Amino acid sequence: MTGIPFPDIDPIALQIGPFAIRWYALAYLVGFLAGWRYCLHLARLTPFRPHRADLDDYLTWAVVGTILGGRVGYVLFYNLPYYLESPLAALRVWEGGMSFHGGMLGVILALILFALKRGFSPFALGDVIAAAAPIGLFFGRIANFVNAELWGRTTDLPWGVVFPGAGPLPRHPSQIYEAILEGLVLFLVLLYLAHRKDIRARPGIVGGTFLIGYGICRFLVEFVREPDAQLGFLWFGATMGQLLSLPMIAVGIVFIWRAMRRPPLTETASAAA
Repeated sequence: MTGIPFPDIDPIALQIGPFAIRWYALAYLVGFLAGWRYCLHLARLTPFRPHRADLDDYLTWAVVGTILGGRVGYVLFYNLPYYLESPLAALRVWEGGMSFHGGMLGVILALILFALKRGFSPFALGDVIAAAAPIGLFFGRIANFVNAELWGRTTDLPWGVVFPGAGPLPRHPSQIYEAILEGLVLFLVLLYLAHRKDIRARPGIVGGTFLIGYGICRFLVEFVREPDAQLGFLWFGATMGQLLSLPMIAVGIVFIWRAMRRPPLTETASAAA
């Protein structure tokens, strides 16, 4: 069980004096920009809203929803007792601590408010955003690996990695597993669905598939991912990530069921109808 030594990767991509740019921050930036460009591509495929102008304006909402939701989600789901004792520590985002499930809730709340304000269906906007979300997930999980964080449980498999700060035993590179499953594989599935005209005419299917796909991938990877030290294993031996993924799967099923029961939109109909 010697394992593969963790590569010598500096988590800081560029530093000028006290100013440092980390790979993790660059991953967020690339994920947002690449996802936004892909959303613009999807918007050109359909006569339904959202249009490019909607997506341009929504980008700021998505950034705020992701960062605020991710931080609040981490505080509530993963370390609430600590932040109740030190509430100002919740503002120190540079120390780390972001929750995907919290960020997702922040994005969903932002897109509901934005779509209703603009007068079109949140499901239509949600499908476009969901199809692009795996791009950000892929880069984010790669950044987790670069930071040598969120590692997996110990393993004797030949690709086990000895992470700094995780002891001498090799561990599952669970960040890479998630980058492949939640990022690459899920992106390809949603790419296929988003480019089918009959699927685009039923808002909610792509978004529902994302919720189900991510929930299943995350639930499975959690079996080899080291649980958060402050939480450990919870009900029935499940981790917090698994417990939070189950409602995602259920909501995704409801989204698809709702979309299939409604008549498909026509090219002369608006998504709001």
